[in-house]
Amino acid sequence: MSFSGKVAVVTGGSSGMGAATAEALSSAGAQVNLIDIDKKGAEEIAKKTGSEIYIGDVSNSEFCDLTINSIAEKQGQIDILINAAGIILRADALETNDDNWKRIMEVNVDGVFYMCRSALSHMVTKKSGVIVNFGSIWGDVASSGATAYCVTKGAVHQLTKALALEHAENGIRVNAVAPGEVNTPMIKAGRDKPPTRDELQDLANATIPIKRLAEPEEIAEVVLFLASEKSSYMTGSIVPVDAGYTAR
Repeated sequence: MSFSGKVAVVTGGSSGMGAATAEALSSAGAQVNLIDIDKKGAEEIAKKTGSEIYIGDVSNSEFCDLTINSIAEKQGQIDILINAAGIILRADALETNDDNWKRIMEVNVDGVFYMCRSALSHMVTKKSGVIVNFGSIWGDVASSGATAYCVTKGAVHQLTKALALEHAENGIRVNAVAPGEVNTPMIKAGRDKPPTRDELQDLANATIPIKRLAEPEEIAEVVLFLASEKSSYMTGSIVPVDAGYTAR
């Protein structure tokens, strides 16, 4: 797949699946713009990809508008938006306080909405563009012990479908990838004690049909497919990449 001449925006591009996606897009010829709150991590990825960096919080709508407008002005267009920024809260409902609930909603839902809205304002003018949101298997099947996270990813799935319907006639496609368990910093985040490699393998053996975690690059390949013309007849789709987890 070639993305030569395409301008891409990747949120959460400093690590994990966002970083893998940014690197894959860059390798395929796209001009990549990284948006992240982690300056150091973003700078490391930018060295590999030649990306422009925009440091800020996607839960701030003004930041999203200013950043997207700046990218469009400098580079003339926005062809691809990848919403990979997200956080996790490992807590059930009774353990979730108001501040934690608000914060995960702000990042995982508000941030995706604000970035989509900002990018769409430019894509509609061009009558072309592709958005790929990061959902999750937990947006459909849920899990105990991560109530707020499940809710946010369910919201991302519905937002993806609604935007796809609203902009199908504008030549804009909106899809989401729904990863399963992936070997990224998030799988270790929010725990009292980060799991060891053996504990992660035990998790894979117990829950994943092919008995291993995904690597970020494997998810990125699906994201690139959804961002490319090879998926030209797909919009409003939630694509699980979970090694059979949700097939049960």
